[in-house]
Amino acid sequence: MINVTINGDTHRLAEELNLADLLAQFDIESDKVAIEHNLAIVPKSTFDRVMIGDGDTLEIVHFIGGG
Repeated sequence: MINVTINGDTHRLAEELNLADLLAQFDIESDKVAIEHNLAIVPKSTFDRVMIGDGDTLEIVHFIGGG
């Protein structure tokens, strides 16, 4: 088990995941978010390569269209 902080809330995950798998686990579409991982903005093209480890901090921002 690993503990991560996502948008200020602590979450316990069964294992280390990459960002793409984390988004899928939370049913979040990857094309509609921006992610900050340990204070660094992560390019969408690397979501499948960036691993989340114990104690990491994530900020996930959703884009919502309107008009």
